[in-house]
This record gives sequence, structure tokens and C-alpha cells, in this order.
Amino acid sequence: MQDIVNAIVTGDEDKLKLLVFEAINRGDDAGDIMNNGLIAGMNIVGEKMEAEDMFIPEVLLSARTMTAGVDILKPHLADSDSDGLGTAVFGTVQGDLHDIGKNLVKMLIQGAGFTVIDLGTDVKPEDFLDAAKKNNATLIGMSALLTTTMPMMKQVIEAFKSAGLRDQVKIIIGGASVTQEYADKIGADGYGHDAGSAVRIAKSLTA
Repeated sequence: MQDIVNAIVTGDEDKLKLLVFEAINRGDDAGDIMNNGLIAGMNIVGEKMEAEDMFIPEVLLSARTMTAGVDILKPHLADSDSDGLGTAVFGTVQGDLHDIGKNLVKMLIQGAGFTVIDLGTDVKPEDFLDAAKKNNATLIGMSALLTTTMPMMKQVIEAFKSAGLRDQVKIIIGGASVTQEYADKIGADGYGHDAGSAVRIAKSLTA
């Protein structure tokens, strides 16, 4: 498993594919490969990014490598006992079309073991709510780059309160203009100042 972890961290897609195929052919459990290999590797990537030991191009390479491994494992995971960490709904709030940060967090969240429903950009509060109900989500992730769109985050939280679902989900927020103080002010459960910290917080909130 350590070789698989190393291949994820270094972004060596060809080596990762070979190692995953070998593990499957050896009879290793697909859930074990996922949890102790791929996800363990992406956890390290997230930690390194938060510590500024890895940067966006390297993280993207690791995420692509992770995806290649997941594609190999998918046919075998149906028989596995790996249930993952639950479902997360992600989106950039209404009025905002920026998605680079959101996409990076999404990839790391997927790598950590969440199933992610990505609503894209310019997402209305009711769309966050509908997606959460439809997919039985336990985590909501909102991004905003513009200060003018940050109030939409509060509207999303209010929509969950009005629907009586606020206690059923954890809500994390992030973006260039967002701060911990703002997260506290609007009643979010967590704030990620970068993708690595967002993943760590998401995992701690849903543990």
C-alpha cells in the first residue's frame, strides 16, 4: 500500500495503474486499496498543500492520478464494504462564476472518500437545498470569490433552516474574500482558507 500512497503523492499515474492492477490480481480488497492506498495518499497531498509543501500543479497531478486508480477500482467496489465518508454537495454561490478553488477542493474531497455532487457556478440557494435532499447529503460546500456574492452564503444557510434541514448537514465555506469571522457570523460550521484545510475540516465535521 505504501507504494500506492507514494505514487499518488508523486503523481506517477503509470506506476499507480500498474500497482492497482497488481493489487486487484493478487486478490486484495478493493475497499482496502481505496482507503489505505488512494485515499491515504490524497490525505497526505492535502496536508502537504496546507503546509505549502505542494502547490496547485502538483496537487492537480496527484488528483488526476487518483482518478485513474479509482476508475480501475470502480468495477470491484460494488462488492467492497467501503462506504466512503458520505455525500457532499458543492457549488459556487449565485452571482459568482469563479470555480478554480471550488474545483480543487472538490478533487481533494473526492480523494478523501466523499461522493461529490458538483453543482457548478452561479448556484441558487434552492438548488443547494434540492441537491442535498435528493442525494441525502451530509456536507455542503460553498465558494464565493466576490464580496458582493458572499451574502448568498447566508441565504443558503437560511434556506436549510427554513426547510428544517440545517441540523442534518454540515456547511463549510471558502473563497478569496471569505474569512473565519464571516463563517462564524453567518452560522457556517467551518471555513477553509485553502483546499487542504477545507478537506481536513470537512473530515472532522463528518467524522
